[in-house]
Amino acid sequence: MMKALCVHPLFGLGLVVRAALILALAPAPASDWYAPFMDVGTSRLTFDPWALWLDGGGDPAAFPYGYAMWLVLAAPTVAAKALALPPLYGYAFALLAADFTLLAVLRRLAPEKPSRLLAAWWLSPVVVLATYGLGLNDVVAVLFLILSILFLRDARPASAGAACAAAVSAKLSMAAALPLFAIYMLRGHASGRGGPRFAAGLLACAAVLFVPFAASHGGLRMLFENPDMDKIYRPVLDLGANASIYVAPAAYVVIMYAIWSVRRFDFDLFVSTAGIVFFSIAILTLDSPGWFVWIVPFLAYRQTQGDRTDTVLVGAFSAVYVASVLLVTPLRFPDGEALHLGALAADGWMQGRLASLLHTGMVAVGAILIMRIYREAIVRNDFFRLSRRPFAIGIAGDSGAGKDYLATALADLIGERSAVRISGDDYHLWDRRKPMWRIVTHLNPLANDIDGFGRDLAALVNGRSIRSRRYDHREGKRGRPRVVDSNHFIIASGLHALYLPIFRECYDLAIYLDMDETLRRRFKIDRDTSERGHAPDRVLDSIARREPDSQRFIRPQKAHADLTLALRPAGGPGAGDGGGGRPSRLMLAIRTRRGFNELSLTRVLVSVCGLRVDMSVEDTADGAEMTLEIEGEPAAEDIAMAADRLCPRMLPFLAARPRWRGGSAGLMQLIVLCHMDQALTRRLL
Repeated sequence: MMKALCVHPLFGLGLVVRAALILALAPAPASDWYAPFMDVGTSRLTFDPWALWLDGGGDPAAFPYGYAMWLVLAAPTVAAKALALPPLYGYAFALLAADFTLLAVLRRLAPEKPSRLLAAWWLSPVVVLATYGLGLNDVVAVLFLILSILFLRDARPASAGAACAAAVSAKLSMAAALPLFAIYMLRGHASGRGGPRFAAGLLACAAVLFVPFAASHGGLRMLFENPDMDKIYRPVLDLGANASIYVAPAAYVVIMYAIWSVRRFDFDLFVSTAGIVFFSIAILTLDSPGWFVWIVPFLAYRQTQGDRTDTVLVGAFSAVYVASVLLVTPLRFPDGEALHLGALAADGWMQGRLASLLHTGMVAVGAILIMRIYREAIVRNDFFRLSRRPFAIGIAGDSGAGKDYLATALADLIGERSAVRISGDDYHLWDRRKPMWRIVTHLNPLANDIDGFGRDLAALVNGRSIRSRRYDHREGKRGRPRVVDSNHFIIASGLHALYLPIFRECYDLAIYLDMDETLRRRFKIDRDTSERGHAPDRVLDSIARREPDSQRFIRPQKAHADLTLALRPAGGPGAGDGGGGRPSRLMLAIRTRRGFNELSLTRVLVSVCGLRVDMSVEDTADGAEMTLEIEGEPAAEDIAMAADRLCPRMLPFLAARPRWRGGSAGLMQLIVLCHMDQALTRRLL
């Protein structure tokens, strides 16, 4: 992958520019502080180079960094000594190595459009000027930060935690990223249970890098006496009477709260919010030119996915950055001479006015870029939209039709971190032994708290928590009230899930299970006798008593369903017996009023799953209805492969390890997922 980048003309151009600046310039921070510190700190084996430097009369401002930075710079410095080269070249080579490694990491994060990546990072005027023109070492800390983000994407949370600790060790200001990682660990969709492993990696690496540093009085002195520590407090809002508001910390807290308010993250949303955080810090502390290197990887990631407008805006921002830095910071040469563009100004007043105008331009263009990231990468992100209004699925059907089974199968796909379920059984008005059941059946709406079901459903759809009581079918009683929090996906199943218009208005997808009556009776008898402890005669009597209510209250709901799933014996009634009164083969009939990618589905089911599929279209008063009849028993692996081909856009919404079923249950999972894909697309238009 990197070989293609290294032979690209833009890579060669960037390498030539870097080499020319390394040979032509001797930046003041590198020449006066960093390179001499590393020269002294590697002169003999020591675990406290800070004390060694200060004992020799060195400047306390020379190296306010931790072991991670020192270790990265140490080997090139030793190599330069061995080759009898000045320590400055060892320092510059270390930055070049970190720079190239960061390009490789970005290449893995954004493999598309390599030329854009080279232009966005390798030829970035911000990176080139700050690193090689000014000699600043922020690229090392940024490398560890982006490496941590890459490890998160690749589901390596322990490595991500270790890299994050190294970033903070390299530059303490990288601690601003820690709350972001914590939020992603808690609310990241695919992060799963990676939080403990991330914390373990973070703490283990921190113990290695921070405990020895904390024992170094010289290191602590150089860190806390560093003048850069105060830069975060310089933008102030003066309230008078010796009171001020620190703008940057206040803005940081507000942004973090806004990020925390997003209920669930995907990786792109995490990267975008991290870019906004670091961009905001950089433009609020304009006198720290190295901090702008922090934002370039996020802008590069954005440019590989965005349009030319992003490239133009980033180019404008980079141009203003270069002009503003060169206006106030001279470029120093090895002979001690310096190029200071600010000296070309007519007087100090003009230089100050130009600097203010350029800083104003940086803030303005930076704010525009932040707004574009927010609008294009956050507001239009599917996960962000779902955090504002969940996706609700309603599943109705007669008793024993498989409502809870389908709801469980869908929850297994989406995962417990993103799905919440409510069941209509939890809203029965009476316990099983109450005499009212002799008058009405469970299928009658009067026997259920229909209003309560509707209130709770609406509350969950609006992002609020509810208090619900789980109905225990074996005991015939409802349990204690429990809090049920809303989530990205709400799965509501029950006898009356589609009964009232207000219910149907809550759903993005309404499903009705219309199982073959003989099958339904058989499955209900099996379920009620094995799982709920009922006697077979009692189950048969219940079925007979409920039939009038089923015709009156349950079956009419089928007319309001977007998708009807019907399980039937293959070959029709009287097909071969598979034992226990069950048919040997089953057929799934799908009826949909809205249509979906039925042609693609048919091709994939035939070619990938080896199934038989018959399709027909019927014109109705409400429009055409599509019917598919699918016969066969596909394996769970084939269903997963079919889903990958049919609805790849939905896969990021699924659990880290979705549990696919085989046979008819897997087909139902696949069909519902295809309809969810279409419904989500329609809602997010």
